[in-house]
Amino acid sequence: MAATQHLRWDPAQYQRHGRDRSRPLTELVARVPELPDRPAIADLGCGPGGPTLSLFGRWPDARITGLDNSPEMLAEARAKAGDRSARSVRFVEADLASWRPAEPWDLLIANAALQWVPDHHLRFPDWVAGLAPGGVLAFQVPGNHAAPSHRLMREVAERPRWRARLAGVLRTDPPVLTPEGYLAELSPLCADVDVWETTYLHRLAGDDAVLDWVSGTGLRPVLTALEDDPEARTAFVAEYAAELRTAYPADAHGTVFPFRRVFAVARRAA
Repeated sequence: MAATQHLRWDPAQYQRHGRDRSRPLTELVARVPELPDRPAIADLGCGPGGPTLSLFGRWPDARITGLDNSPEMLAEARAKAGDRSARSVRFVEADLASWRPAEPWDLLIANAALQWVPDHHLRFPDWVAGLAPGGVLAFQVPGNHAAPSHRLMREVAERPRWRARLAGVLRTDPPVLTPEGYLAELSPLCADVDVWETTYLHRLAGDDAVLDWVSGTGLRPVLTALEDDPEARTAFVAEYAAELRTAYPADAHGTVFPFRRVFAVARRAA
């Protein structure tokens, strides 16, 4: 999606848990203050396009641009838009690590994308400067770097068989700030800043349900690094899946997957 390294994304896999993945965006959008008529909106790290198109639900007259650096995701997004392009939506290739607004935006929104941009908080001054007066920067990011789903992935990658091959593939430092960190970064730049966190308890169905979830997101760096060696890729996934089954045991109702997310809505002075 928005990563500076090129990851091989699978839009179909990403969308397998679309209902649960869409809920944080719905709640983020609900906290965005009123925008001007026909607002200019940029969706940073737009992914497969469905979340971008959902923004028309609140802003039906908006002019929306989806930005992403994944050719796979952009192709899916453009296919989804189809004849909806008449509704003023376009999808553009861009790397958020270097992207700067070239026009004033009423809303810059990022849904589960900024965690792929190292030091993304350093981009905030440029992005806020690119907002129209009263414009809004709104985003949500996963805050589960320390959760078993991610910790176990790193532990398996550190085993002797994988250590050299996967060195540097997975980040060891947290890819997002704490809520307090985002508040501290945004407060000098914006008139109003609202930061909060939520832990969702997703009830997932099917075998190896947590593996299925992370295969569309957090596991992509490993899957990309091993894509030229299917045997090794299968072996890594099998080792990791065994650890996940212990960490997230299934019961008669499925598998509970706690997922913490951090939200921020910051408005530039009018």
